[in-house]
Amino acid sequence: MTSAHAEIPQNKQGHSGSTPVEALTTAVNQTFEATMASLKDLVAIPGIAWASFDPNELDRSADAVAALVKEAGMEDVRILRCSKADGTPGGPAVVARRPAAEGKPTILLYAHHDVQPPGDRSLWNSEPFVAEERDGRLYGRGAADDKAGIMAHLAAYSAVSKVLGEDFGIGVTFFFEGEEEAGSPTFRTFLEEHKELLRADVIVVADSSNWKVGVPALTTSLRGLVDGTFEVRVLEHAVHSGMFGGPVLDAPTLLSRLIATLHDDAGNVAVAGLVGRDDVAVDLAEEDYRADASVLDGVKLAGSGTIASRLWTKPALSIIGMDVPAVDVASNTLIPAARAKFSMRLAPGQDPEAAMAALKEHVESHAPFGAQVTFTPGERGNAFSTDTLSAAARVALWALGESWGVTPVEMGIGGSIPFISDLLEMYPDVQILVTGVEDPDSRAHSANESLHIGDFRHAVLAEALMLARLNAEGLKA
Repeated sequence: MTSAHAEIPQNKQGHSGSTPVEALTTAVNQTFEATMASLKDLVAIPGIAWASFDPNELDRSADAVAALVKEAGMEDVRILRCSKADGTPGGPAVVARRPAAEGKPTILLYAHHDVQPPGDRSLWNSEPFVAEERDGRLYGRGAADDKAGIMAHLAAYSAVSKVLGEDFGIGVTFFFEGEEEAGSPTFRTFLEEHKELLRADVIVVADSSNWKVGVPALTTSLRGLVDGTFEVRVLEHAVHSGMFGGPVLDAPTLLSRLIATLHDDAGNVAVAGLVGRDDVAVDLAEEDYRADASVLDGVKLAGSGTIASRLWTKPALSIIGMDVPAVDVASNTLIPAARAKFSMRLAPGQDPEAAMAALKEHVESHAPFGAQVTFTPGERGNAFSTDTLSAAARVALWALGESWGVTPVEMGIGGSIPFISDLLEMYPDVQILVTGVEDPDSRAHSANESLHIGDFRHAVLAEALMLARLNAEGLKA
């Protein structure tokens, strides 16, 4: 077979240590078409955890996932939710658990079933909630982020259950969150209320990316995050731009000048006191980054140091929204106030509280022309680094290499998964692995989100191999 659904070739050795590689490969291949069909069914459900979208669709998504978990052989399957701070219900999480045999570890497999809104539908080449295969990829909202993560967990579990039968003794917990794309507002409360139900020795978070198509990766570092807003005010109210313009600058102009102070002339973040370093083990070629990020010809890249360090181990500060009058409704007035929303990614080792304080000090001390600046902090999330010498990480790296047939990359990710810090606080001895099914062209959160079908098959097999090896060997030092 030469299509994107082509089977993974059998491993000639058959076994690697105590892991039945050939049997697991066969099991994954035999059920892969059914796995794809289930993924397409999930993509068809627009489960979005934002208040402006129909909550019934999110419930329908949870019900569909719960049904798939039961089909995989889990008996104890629950749909659980907690309340937000304002008393409204949080997103529905699907949790299922089978206890470990004596002396065996418990593995928690995490993914999320809620998705991002589709955005401007005119930018999509196909309907966002109708899964469509084109050129070896599956297109649709959630096809990669993160319904494929759910299906990778379920397909891997099913394959191991089929091959090992009664010898499959490790404990397995599925935790499929229903509000991740909305910022996981009840995640910490959920952990506190269900601490024992979710307790595990290893947690696999399937919500990241691989190095590129054909090359797998274990995500070994994630940047932290702080966000919020700052407002610039210069007038008590709007005034006629002709009658009063000249002696005073309008708020959008001064806000622009303030934003310009956030980076130096080379494009490095100019906020004093932030952590950053340039010591990554691998790097990205500039041409690959420009292609993956769709950088326009002629646009110069910002910052100094390697591309990878700028993405993984240095801060990045972006303005992701502004409150100013829209062009279509603008009038000839001096605008009294303007507001910007910032998102700042933090290097591993950076304390989020210190980073927030440093940014607050910067914008207040750089207020242009004496304008009043109001800084409002938002969310905070810690960075994350994997102990690649841990037993679970070594098994994961072996499984990735075995499935893909190439050496996996230990890579950082510029993005953030803030709830990982909650997991570590709640379970300080747990080993956390961040894996994924995406690649640089998956376009998660954007129009034309897609999944590389061949690499998805490899991801399923890799997780099956990991579960089987952990079942056989446990967490040996």
